[in-house]
Amino acid sequence: QVQLVESGGGLVQAGGSLRLSCAASGRTFSSYGMGWFRQAPGKEREFVAYVSSGGSTSNAASVKGRFTISRDNAKNTVYLQMNSLKPEDTAVYYCAAKYGVSRIPSSYEYWGQGTQVTVSS
Repeated sequence: QVQLVESGGGLVQAGGSLRLSCAASGRTFSSYGMGWFRQAPGKEREFVAYVSSGGSTSNAASVKGRFTISRDNAKNTVYLQMNSLKPEDTAVYYCAAKYGVSRIPSSYEYWGQGTQVTVSS
């Protein structure tokens, strides 16, 4: 069982930056692939980025070059550094955990409660 708690969301102007954190419980955090997803009002949940247990990463095309995912296994935490934010990045951001990695939300076993990111123009 893994419990995930996101933090770091907020209101920021376009062009600004935020860093999201996701703290995980459990002693097997390093074994899990970790993903960030987001969901805007009226839209489906979409993939943002993932990091594998071995540290390999992948980003959605819409955030490539602006967002960076990383993990600190000693702190049981995964991060999402978001730079050059745009109004279209506004959404609730969720972290999720699974064995392996995937861009498909339904394949993830564990989810956090989400944190709101709002980017004003």
